[in-house]
This record gives sequence, structure tokens and C-alpha cells, in this order.
Amino acid sequence: MAVRRCLYWPDTRLRTPAAPVAGITDAVRGHWDDMIDTMEAMPGVGLAGPQIGVMAALAVVDASSERGQAIRMANPEILHASVELRPHEEASPNLPGVSARIARPRAVTVRFLNAGGETEERDFVGLWATSVQHQIDHLAGRMYFDRLSKVKRDMLLRRARKRAG
Repeated sequence: MAVRRCLYWPDTRLRTPAAPVAGITDAVRGHWDDMIDTMEAMPGVGLAGPQIGVMAALAVVDASSERGQAIRMANPEILHASVELRPHEEASPNLPGVSARIARPRAVTVRFLNAGGETEERDFVGLWATSVQHQIDHLAGRMYFDRLSKVKRDMLLRRARKRAG
């Protein structure tokens, strides 16, 4: 287990869809452990493999207040999303120092391969749902700011470049 370095935008791997995971192996478990360590060190509520250069469809999410409740997911996909939206200030360690208010479905049903290697369907609500959707975007090669209008996205990226020096 180790804290891994996050890639920095505009690394092309952040725009590359992650490869599906065939099964849960020791290597996958090791990546999940590193991802949880990295997420906790940020601190954050989720992390996707591509954010640390692991180009596999792996994600971890822990939106619990007490922490230590991380859910490990391989190949997560949204089966159902609520019509009701929930705005939330989102950010990414891949583009430090900036954030944006993004409205996503308040609740989602997600199917994924769990740590036991079984297909699981689970409902997520609130911050859990926001984080899961954010990670699934990363796995598809999308960033949260892709959900902004062009004007807002350009402003955010300009601010990020100024902060980076």
C-alpha cells in the first residue's frame, strides 16, 4: 500500500478511457489499496485508476463521515439515475486549486464488480452518488469541468494555469 502521485492535467491519460477489468486479481487489490491510501492522503471522497496512471476501470469511493468505509469497484456502470439533480462543488487532484459547482443526479444505481469478484448492484445517494458519477466520468476519459459550459470551462482552466504559475 502506498500513496501514489496523481497525474496533472493535461496528461493525455486523463482523456483516455480505462480498460475493462477481466477479474479481481492480487494486482487489482494492490491498485485499490494504493488508491484508497492516495484518496485518504488528499483527502478526498473518491479516486479512479486513471488519476494515478492505472489505466484500468477501477474506482474507490468513501463519502462516509467516519471514513474507512471505502467501496472498491471494477467496471462500474450507471444503470439508473434520478431526475432530481444535486449541485455540489467538485474538484480534482489532477487540476489542483480550482473547483466548480456541478449538478448531477441526486441518486444512481450502479452495477460493478466488487472486491469479492461478484457483480453487485448498489444504490448511491447524495455525496456518495456524486462521487461515484465523478469517478465513472474519469474512467471514460472525462473531467468534471467537461460538464460546464465552454465559457465557464475556459475560465476554470485559465485560473488553473495561473495557479500553476
